Amino acid sequence: MAHVKLHIPGPVEVSEKTFKAFCQPMIGHRGQGFKDLVAKIQPQLQTLLGTKQLAYLSTSSAWGVMEGALRNLTQKKVLNCMKGAFSDKWLDVAKRCGKEAEALQVPWGSPIRPEQIEAKLATGQFDSLTLIHNETSTGTMSPLAEIAALKKKYPDVMFIVDAVSSMTAVPIHFDALGIDVLLAGTQKAFALPPGLTVFTASPAALARAATAKDRGYYFDFVEFQKNAAENMTPSTPSISHVYALASKLDDFFAEGLENRYARHKKTNQMTRDWAARHGFNLFPEAGYESITLTCVNNGAKSGGRVVDAAKLQKLVKDQGFLIDGGYGKIKGTTFRLSNMGDETPETMNALYAALDSAMAKL
Repeated sequence: MAHVKLHIPGPVEVSEKTFKAFCQPMIGHRGQGFKDLVAKIQPQLQTLLGTKQLAYLSTSSAWGVMEGALRNLTQKKVLNCMKGAFSDKWLDVAKRCGKEAEALQVPWGSPIRPEQIEAKLATGQFDSLTLIHNETSTGTMSPLAEIAALKKKYPDVMFIVDAVSSMTAVPIHFDALGIDVLLAGTQKAFALPPGLTVFTASPAALARAATAKDRGYYFDFVEFQKNAAENMTPSTPSISHVYALASKLDDFFAEGLENRYARHKKTNQMTRDWAARHGFNLFPEAGYESITLTCVNNGAKSGGRVVDAAKLQKLVKDQGFLIDGGYGKIKGTTFRLSNMGDETPETMNALYAALDSAMAKL
């Protein structure tokens, strides 16, 4: 069967080079070979995340670490900042973990603003908050630096940030931000197969976790810290993912992180320009659009062109490209085009050609 190239917001396309790295022979996860592998990538991850803290590797989807963060860090009440399908889900997850939780809900397509968070934190009810930096369902990016600045005023509130669809594509400096947890799954901008999460935690988060009696084991932050200090993981990792991550990090630094960020910004603007040429506008509020994917408005908001999104998706797929037909309650009234990972202007132009051909048939 012919391969259909992925331009959905995750998983994204994985290169042959990365797959070859993924298929290296197995080694023991408690042996020196694995320790050496982790020791090699640890400083690269620290540079990527802008931190002197140790980076952790979890064999799980990002949701595992997201749930783990709640179990480790929420003792009083968590504020769930909600602006789309994935951030909205965090409220349900918090309650299923037995945590007292409250929603800060804004309309889909709007960002979370710092003043909205501060109004809630000023009540003194909360000891943690959850924020999705780049809401993948709506292609909306919240102003992380402005939100993180609140940490100075509320130092006892744990700031837990999901950067699943932004990490590696835009600069995020963990230590400078002063937040407490930063996490991302590798199936999006890392351009790796699903199944691994990269994350880090602040000293304050580790101290809070150490006092949590019901934090469990698999996602125990204290265990992650203890093992990372020995270049290991708490439990058996997906060694193949770590090999592939090592290969990918070499790619990042060979390209140069600033060049990588600039490439994502350029290919994202190219996608926005494609949408504008065809009479579409974008779903997110102006000024808060994602850099890694474009959520095209297809009638969910006033103005702009409307097409049969399902038919567009099929016509593009027939040409060998998979795009997303919208997610959750905005399925069909939006569609999403990913530019994250390894995509270049040349590879994106191939997608636009397929899209142009499909649009001519609608």
